[in-house]
Amino acid sequence: MTSGGIRHHGIRRMATVVATGAFALLCGVARANPVPWQMDMTKGATTYSHVPYDLNMVSLLVCVVIGILVYGAMFIAMFRFRKSRGAVAEKWSHNTVVEIIWTTIPVIILASLAWMATNGMRKFYDTTGSQMTVKITGYQWKWRYDYVDYEGKPISKVGFMSKLDDLSNETRQLHSGLDPYAVKTDGYNTYLLNVDKPLVLPIHTKIRFVITAGDVIHSWFVPAFGWKMDAIPGVINAAWTNIEKPGVYRGQCAELCGQDHGYMPIVVKAVSKADFAKWLAAQEKASAPAPAASAAAPQTAQVVAPAVGSAKG
Repeated sequence: MTSGGIRHHGIRRMATVVATGAFALLCGVARANPVPWQMDMTKGATTYSHVPYDLNMVSLLVCVVIGILVYGAMFIAMFRFRKSRGAVAEKWSHNTVVEIIWTTIPVIILASLAWMATNGMRKFYDTTGSQMTVKITGYQWKWRYDYVDYEGKPISKVGFMSKLDDLSNETRQLHSGLDPYAVKTDGYNTYLLNVDKPLVLPIHTKIRFVITAGDVIHSWFVPAFGWKMDAIPGVINAAWTNIEKPGVYRGQCAELCGQDHGYMPIVVKAVSKADFAKWLAAQEKASAPAPAASAAAPQTAQVVAPAVGSAKG
């Protein structure tokens, strides 16, 4: 093979690797919240999720308008005022009015975007008035959920590990012979997106999460909630959500945390307050210690009567 052929083969191979990586990345983002042909942020299902969505859409609109204006002016200058048509460049060095305009407008745009972002962050970090607290701990490669309190009352011993469900775990094994596209739940392909025990939460409740990790850095990310939060060993991070409608919301660990990083999904099951109260009561009852065995009844004293025997002489 010639040097040119080797070079062409190397470039083609590199392009294939880059394209494959980009495809995997895009699929991973979309599959965190499985919606057909999803190519943008989700509007979410919480009272906060619209904040980052609106900021994203406004920023996108600003970039599109600026792009149209800049590239439009560039192409007009290139084709209408080209040298072959006899155009002659102007000799002026600056125009004060134009410079004021193109300085003032970007400042206003940036200040507006900064205000939206700052106001959104202020709302996100305000966990006051929470009606419920849940502790989330990340491990390689699973999550632990502990319910701390609900509506002013402490919750005792309600917590569990949540890990990849058995079907996905069996399917992912090398030479399993199982079809990943056949792993479905409610019509969605949920391969690597299901867990054995979902996090159950009530709707219309401001829930505070305290998030940490037990080994390495993880990141708890549910796209429908509109935020993600790092889980760092020795550090307690806080976040909150208020889910507006019942449903199942899926996510994944968003921080590369080791060999099985791609196998620690998140599933949140949002239910009505009444259903959550029933579920919580059942969990508390199941975790309650068994009643102590009743004390043994005192043994009846045995009275041994002396043997009476008559002897006849």
